Amino acid sequence: MKLETVSKSGQASKASIVAAVILTMTGCITSRIEDSREGMTGISEGESVVILAKSYHLGNETEEKYISCVEKRLARGSKGLRVISSKDFVDSLFPWFEPRTAPTETKGLAKLMDHPGVAEKIAEQGVRYVIWLEGDTERVAGGGSLSCAAGPGGGGCFGFAWWQKDANYDATVWDLKKLESAGTVTADVSGTSFLPALIIPIPLIARTQAAACKGLSRQLRAFIIDDPST
Repeated sequence: MKLETVSKSGQASKASIVAAVILTMTGCITSRIEDSREGMTGISEGESVVILAKSYHLGNETEEKYISCVEKRLARGSKGLRVISSKDFVDSLFPWFEPRTAPTETKGLAKLMDHPGVAEKIAEQGVRYVIWLEGDTERVAGGGSLSCAAGPGGGGCFGFAWWQKDANYDATVWDLKKLESAGTVTADVSGTSFLPALIIPIPLIARTQAAACKGLSRQLRAFIIDDPST
């Protein structure tokens, strides 16, 4: 009886140690946020920004969820920017900012402004900057093995799996007042997630896209209002 008690205690101790090790593990994220300035920026009261997805030639577009995240973060807080809905902006200026007709370079802005009603609609909404956002988040690697089974006495999962995702986004800022490019802000974030399982799988997720959204938004706001302290 005594030997059995010690054995159970030892098993419980080992399980506790493994559980403690697992709980201290977290998904790993590395990030690089940079900007390249081409002109002076700044924004006045009543002026706003709009974020538009820049389509890839192969048909992919920046994820709608990511654009929404950047919009919300740019508008958040005491130093938040006034952000115009991309859908409202595009609809109000149809068809000039549709993917097939939108200017691909700033040298087309002057010509665009000459179209009847375009400059008036932009001024009406107070849009100072158009932010063209492109990029994506994709799984680039992974490995490990995980198996689950069930039986009369119960079931569980055993093993270890991991995967890596890279989030790469570029935000090009066009100044509609000066009709020129103000520069570009880039976010390059890599994250590795883990899924260890000792009876119960415990996902340790590296939220790569969320980190890219947070970093890009913070740098974009500082870039536009020209204040490194934001």
